[in-house]
Amino acid sequence: MSKSPGHQKHPEHKVEEERVGERMRVEIGGEVVAESSDVILVKEDGNPPRYYFPREDVRMDQLELSATTSRCPYKGMAHYFSIRAGGQRLTDAAWSYEEPYDEHSALAGRLAFYDDKMPQIRIVTAAPPQQG
Repeated sequence: MSKSPGHQKHPEHKVEEERVGERMRVEIGGEVVAESSDVILVKEDGNPPRYYFPREDVRMDQLELSATTSRCPYKGMAHYFSIRAGGQRLTDAAWSYEEPYDEHSALAGRLAFYDDKMPQIRIVTAAPPQQG
């Protein structure tokens, strides 16, 4: 896409990405919405840690694209999704950067979830899949 205006203007602001070495799961009301061993943890100054799941490991049939968007000066334009799971509908509970700024291109198309704002959403370490 392009260089982040936020990083150019405030190079001291940290937005760090790291691969999580464990299988992670997103649950809502006991229902699994996402599960992956390819999760990126984002640690950003002033924000809680966020886990970004690859789209192919998210139950997209339970997500509905909303009209809501926001712009992060560091990561780019976020598009929001509402989720139907666990017998409930959570509005704008997940988001994705479809075309993030160059510094965060690894986040393209991945989804993060508002587990801090919506207590119904749990992000946990998942047991490895059974071999057999």
